Amino acid sequence: MGIKLTKMQGCGNDFVILDYEEFIKGGWNDMKDAAINLCDRHFGIGADGLIIPNLNTEDTDIGWFFYNSDGSTAQMCGNGMRCFARYVYDRKFVDKKQFSVKTLAGIIMPEILDNGNIRVNMSKPILESNRIPFIPQNNLNYKISVMNRIFEGNAVSMGNPHFVIFIKDDEDLLSLAKIYGPEIEISAEFPEKTNVEFVKINNSSKIELCVWERGCGITLACGTGACASVTAGILNGILDNIVEVKLPGGVVNVEWQGFGNDIFLTGPAEYVFEAKI
Repeated sequence: MGIKLTKMQGCGNDFVILDYEEFIKGGWNDMKDAAINLCDRHFGIGADGLIIPNLNTEDTDIGWFFYNSDGSTAQMCGNGMRCFARYVYDRKFVDKKQFSVKTLAGIIMPEILDNGNIRVNMSKPILESNRIPFIPQNNLNYKISVMNRIFEGNAVSMGNPHFVIFIKDDEDLLSLAKIYGPEIEISAEFPEKTNVEFVKINNSSKIELCVWERGCGITLACGTGACASVTAGILNGILDNIVEVKLPGGVVNVEWQGFGNDIFLTGPAEYVFEAKI
């Protein structure tokens, strides 16, 4: 008996998407078990996360179940949301181009644009320390010590916690993420662990970043990380309100008009393949 699935990616951040009835066919103990098995890049399909549409929501058009490759849940994933939006629209699970999705981060509003990109209303960035959650009260320009080095970063939540670090032009993004990302992820300041962004400013409207994702490690892209980085840059007065974000796997655009406003993430979502296992 084959289990039907779809592989999708947004800027290289890749996901297995599985309908609920196909999950039931699989005989896994739970969705966590399914995520660990399917996302394994050697013995499974290989992906950064597993997405299962939830068609039984009362207060939104649709919902999702989202799991990282290690089986942990994530409140929100920007690249995953874009892939999810294209998938459920193409499958006619929703019948309109802009719709509401129930997530652990609250209600998210994606929109299918005429040019094929997906624009996602990612809601408002969360800056209150107790809601990030981040134990110190000063969440901006906080100095954290790891492996005999001190980094100054900014704790922001996009429904999931992030620590955004702006680096010097002559430093290597990937090396820093690989070396220091795992240690910062589990720092005591973050009771639920954290995603870690290392960001290089090209100019006030263009940045580059590399992300160490909580529960995944290095990924080619992170939509919530892009939003958190732009939020931190605007709050520090070094970025404009519309920013092009270059990630290892591609480019997204982030728009935020500051306190009290929702933040928007726009970028591609592409099919890789459909298969049976």
